[in-house]
Amino acid sequence: MTASRIFLVGLSGGGKSTAGRLAAQRLGWSFADSDDEIERLSGRKVPDIFRDDGEEAFRTLELDALKGLAERDSIVIATGGGAVTTAAARELMGEGFVVWLSVSPEVAAERIAANPATPARPLLAGDMRGRLEALLQARADWYRAADAAIDVDGLSPELVAAEIANLWSEWRRSPLQPGERGYGGARLAASAPRSLEPCAFVRTPTETYPVIVSDGCFEGLGEVCREAGLHGRAFVVSDTAVGPLFTHRAKAVLKAAGYTAETLEVPAGEEHKTLATVETVYDWLISHRVERSDFVVCVGGGVVTDLAGFAAATCLRGIPFVHVPTSLLAMADASIGGKTGVDHARGKNLIGAFAQPKAVLIDPRLLKSLPARHLRNGWAELIKHGLILDAQLFADLEAASAAGPPLMSADLIARSVAIKANVVSEDEREAGRRTLLNYGHTVGHAIEAVTGYATYLHGEAISIGMRVAGTISRELGLLSDDDFARQQALLRRFELPECAPGLSADAVIEATLLDKKVRGGSVRWVLLEGIGNAVTRDAVPDAVVRRAIEEALPPQA
Repeated sequence: MTASRIFLVGLSGGGKSTAGRLAAQRLGWSFADSDDEIERLSGRKVPDIFRDDGEEAFRTLELDALKGLAERDSIVIATGGGAVTTAAARELMGEGFVVWLSVSPEVAAERIAANPATPARPLLAGDMRGRLEALLQARADWYRAADAAIDVDGLSPELVAAEIANLWSEWRRSPLQPGERGYGGARLAASAPRSLEPCAFVRTPTETYPVIVSDGCFEGLGEVCREAGLHGRAFVVSDTAVGPLFTHRAKAVLKAAGYTAETLEVPAGEEHKTLATVETVYDWLISHRVERSDFVVCVGGGVVTDLAGFAAATCLRGIPFVHVPTSLLAMADASIGGKTGVDHARGKNLIGAFAQPKAVLIDPRLLKSLPARHLRNGWAELIKHGLILDAQLFADLEAASAAGPPLMSADLIARSVAIKANVVSEDEREAGRRTLLNYGHTVGHAIEAVTGYATYLHGEAISIGMRVAGTISRELGLLSDDDFARQQALLRRFELPECAPGLSADAVIEATLLDKKVRGGSVRWVLLEGIGNAVTRDAVPDAVVRRAIEEALPPQA
């Protein structure tokens, strides 16, 4: 029999405390807010705990508070928005009735901003609506696993409270069995990683390592590190965009596997992919007396995997590292192949080193934290892999997106990953076949450099670069009009840009000459000789290149 306890879960701004008090009054029960209980037990304010001790310490205090509240009966408990991220907290909630107050990020942000008495939310600093959207995506599965849900947008607290009481009455008459519920011990076991079997191996003269693609495999990070032979301390590097979502989880699973773990968040954004940020990582590692037996875990998008991988590859002349990419772009590209490095003012990735990770762990569920634009950005790399080496993958992407972009698919990601792993295994240092992976990158990187890495996401710039490369291919008689049209149609279907209005063609052409594929002052172009068949060409006529670039850089409207 389910105890007479109601746990309210959901984003901040959903009205858990207000509606919860009213629901408790209707039922004749007591009410508690877990944040208030944390402050009572610790004698400190929640923002101060976050600031001084970090999120992991706060989650420990939150769990202690929930344990005490869960011993009481006939109580409505409003939990913090992130309480569901702790497995032990979800197990406690399974001893009661869990209701998700579902609020849209837009409405939640408006409510929080409109109420000056609302306590400060440390995880919502900065772009509140953007942070709420990211938190909702990251926690959506846990919220949806609640026993019941109420869409509270547009509802008064009184109506929400009445619905909570009604739902409880229905639940009490016919509760689900433990094995059917999303909270409690039974489902916790079922939510373990489905597979830690690699979908591919990268085999190079310097390293052989697995690439794992599986929904939920993030929870197996500690096991993967053990399998990779890593025995020292773990140093988790992330950034300020995804770190608040994932570093405490990474630290928890590493600790569960017996590792000591420390975390660092560097500033987010391509503009911070610099030697100055690498020096910050060095200072942190050295201040912790890092040893060669220790290892770095890179948790983030391509900026983090490139930058933190470079720091690991060069600190103490090289310490091991593991990649846990959190963006689709990093999953399909940056995390695989051993390219590490940072940008220079004159160009992208001009400073770096080849260094292979010990493992790459790709959990598509982490993509739920990404805004749609960043997901579309990542699909540019999967489309590119189909264009250059796998006509069937390209056709499958066309089919999968017929009703709109699939946005995340473990199968399609794994197939793309296998292509890159195979190419890297054949050509670790881009001396031959690996060059084909740069289709669209020559002009794409130039556009990023000319715009100061601030206007276009990497995949967006590569999409424009693929248009230029496709146009050159068509002008040289390598690519048919129909195949070029298929390329552009698929890019449009994923809402990727085809042009960069207002940019100077002269500036972009000048920037292409700083590309790493330039030989003797001449760009080595990666082009298409039909879909699924990339080739390289030197000495492409300047007039052809200029026409293709100018076509993709129309005047600003």
